[in-house]
Amino acid sequence: MRERSRQAARAELVLLVGALSAFAPLSIDMYLPGLPAIATGLGATPAEVQLTLTACLFGLAVGQLICGPLSDTFGRRRALLIGLALYTVASLLCAIAPTVWGLVALRLLQGLGGAAGIVIARAVVRDHFAGAEAARFFALTMMVNGLAPILAPIIGGQLLLITTWQGVFVVLGAIGAVLFVVAAFRLRESLPPERRRSGRLSDVARSYQGLLRDRRFMSYVLASALAFAAMFSYISASPFIIEGVFGQSPQVFSLFFALNALGIVIASQVSGSLVGRVAPGRILLTGLCISATGGVVLITAAAVGLGLFGIALGFFMVVASYGLVAPNAAALALADQPHQAGSASALLGASQFFIGAAAAPLVSLGGTTTALPMAVVIGGITWLALGTFLVLRRPTRTAAAS
Repeated sequence: MRERSRQAARAELVLLVGALSAFAPLSIDMYLPGLPAIATGLGATPAEVQLTLTACLFGLAVGQLICGPLSDTFGRRRALLIGLALYTVASLLCAIAPTVWGLVALRLLQGLGGAAGIVIARAVVRDHFAGAEAARFFALTMMVNGLAPILAPIIGGQLLLITTWQGVFVVLGAIGAVLFVVAAFRLRESLPPERRRSGRLSDVARSYQGLLRDRRFMSYVLASALAFAAMFSYISASPFIIEGVFGQSPQVFSLFFALNALGIVIASQVSGSLVGRVAPGRILLTGLCISATGGVVLITAAAVGLGLFGIALGFFMVVASYGLVAPNAAALALADQPHQAGSASALLGASQFFIGAAAAPLVSLGGTTTALPMAVVIGGITWLALGTFLVLRRPTRTAAAS
């Protein structure tokens, strides 16, 4: 009976952590089908409406750097509930924003609130688990949040059939409210007072400085962030390549998009089944190698004209391999940071958004009339991820001599 209760509690935690980790794709992808309607409704230009996306991404990145240390100081539960409340209120206010600039400001607040869920979800996992067990748990949560990129645009598109773009933000607010209630009543505090850190800015700065100097920690952070950047570049470029270069319909593109997202879910479950028999670091390295191989396939397919099949195969390898990289990188990065898991989780998550946002525009620098510029950028990022990981994991001369 006790074992069954423990399994039920674990399943509940998996669902909650997975849902909290899905704030980014929910907040970004669900409202994308409504962008033209927002421009019309608020009398804004497409460029001004796109700033609402930028503001949310910025909030999701910076918010993690703020919420992580706060959760190390005041506890996970309090910081999470404040973030969820901010997300809920900001989402509902987005629905009544009178101008596009008001919507931009509210999207920034929405991102800041959503960041709390993302960063604290990882910290809670580290509070409960470590090493291989944490990697297995992160793989399980990816089955939940891995479905978000598939379902969010579909849900958003269907919502627009029965409501306006304002209704999409009401739904996002409702999701935030439900998660607030669940967290308030079902999530126990995982960081006891004796394990909390000082909230002084100087201590926070020293914590981040120490993490940035930790080669082993940064090898996992940059491997995960660069793998995410390759996937984010794919998200940015793939509609133009599949629809524009290869002349496929939006429906065919949606099929490709869903298939690749499903690849992440499958790969993460394979990772979870291997943990315990294969070291997480080896699974992570395998994922990086598959991604780099996918980069080579992309460049080759674009350069010699292998057609849509070659491009699709490269996309699948790059994207699906993230299911091997992300859970193991997160588990290994947080394994040695039990007393500053919030700060470590913040740096891990924020780096993904900063590097991903910086890399995504590069895919269009060479134009979108051919797939080669996109392939070179994504392929280069995958090899940079693999090379950075191998270099940073190599012991320094001082360490080797000591």
